[in-house]
Amino acid sequence: MTIPNRNINFPTAIKFGAGRVKELAELCQANGIKRPLFVTDPGLAQMPMAAAILADLKKAGLGVALFSDVRPNPVEANLQAGIKAFKAGKHDGVIAFGGGSGLDIGKLIALMHGQKISVFDLEDIGDWWTRADAAKIVPIIAVPTTAGTGSEVGRAGVVTHPETHEKKIIFHPAIMPKVALLDPELSVGLPPKLTAATGMDALAHCLESYCAPFYHPLAKGVALEGMLLIKENLAKAVKKGADIDARGNMLVASSMGATAFQRGLGAIHALSHPFGGLYDAHHGLLNGIVMPYVLKANRKKIEKDIERAAAYLGIKGGFNGFLKWILALRKEVGIPHKLADIGIDTKRLDEVAKMAIKDPSAGGNPIQFSEKQYKALAKKCVTGDL
Repeated sequence: MTIPNRNINFPTAIKFGAGRVKELAELCQANGIKRPLFVTDPGLAQMPMAAAILADLKKAGLGVALFSDVRPNPVEANLQAGIKAFKAGKHDGVIAFGGGSGLDIGKLIALMHGQKISVFDLEDIGDWWTRADAAKIVPIIAVPTTAGTGSEVGRAGVVTHPETHEKKIIFHPAIMPKVALLDPELSVGLPPKLTAATGMDALAHCLESYCAPFYHPLAKGVALEGMLLIKENLAKAVKKGADIDARGNMLVASSMGATAFQRGLGAIHALSHPFGGLYDAHHGLLNGIVMPYVLKANRKKIEKDIERAAAYLGIKGGFNGFLKWILALRKEVGIPHKLADIGIDTKRLDEVAKMAIKDPSAGGNPIQFSEKQYKALAKKCVTGDL
């Protein structure tokens, strides 16, 4: 056979539909969770919908408590504080609620509360995940309120290293949530700018996994359909936030992107991770800005695939037409053209390049860029030299 041996997986159970957050208490009980720790970010913790959900859980007899000390780019201190709260409340499961930060920290609390090693000993390298005591990992129910990271169907979480400022991907199969509850009503209040930024994150996941050089036809097909859903719904969700159909389709597309990226990511993420760690910038926004520069840099390896994608998406002009669509979509939803527009300068390009080439996502890029090439590409992203 010319086709390589591959182990192929698909993820968790998904409960999709408007108003289904009302099923959360029942889902906890079905998964043996009696005392869930409700993990979210400070902004969501103060919103009426969070209060209403917590009230419903308490009414159902669950010993729920709230933890919300989570930064937009989570750091180890957030995780340690969450572990402390988990132990203090004698919790037996986690409800991870919110965007990528809340979902990731929730999953990592479920993983790390009973471990005797550092979270960074479980970085997504080789078989490092086997270092964890899997028996200590508690069940997770994930409830996304943004359509971007797709962390609700993933087996990893991202946390920034306190010393190196590198974003580390922490992996363990058992932190895949037991259930992902996708209720589009929960994302209706998301501001247009965040809707756009998280949507570009979902698009980056679909695009990079579609272009990755590994054999996983299932994931490639999921990525392609995810791009179609984003093409048809992201601008609608940004412009008309109460459009439940657009919100619902974006939530599904986000989960599809994270399902697909087990096939691989690439240089979009390899650059966004260091820029995010060094400048504390929003991950999805970074992906949206960096995307066309990386797309163009990879052209010689991905042109035929992009031509096929363009045809499926109804975009004329092959690769050039696809690139024009990306640029037009960014403009339509308010994504800046260059990193300088969000306050990122060229002073730390050497650090960015060194971190990018080591980033796990770099291994899935169609072209294995050198450190020098990453520096040149990062500079173009900052200055807008497309």
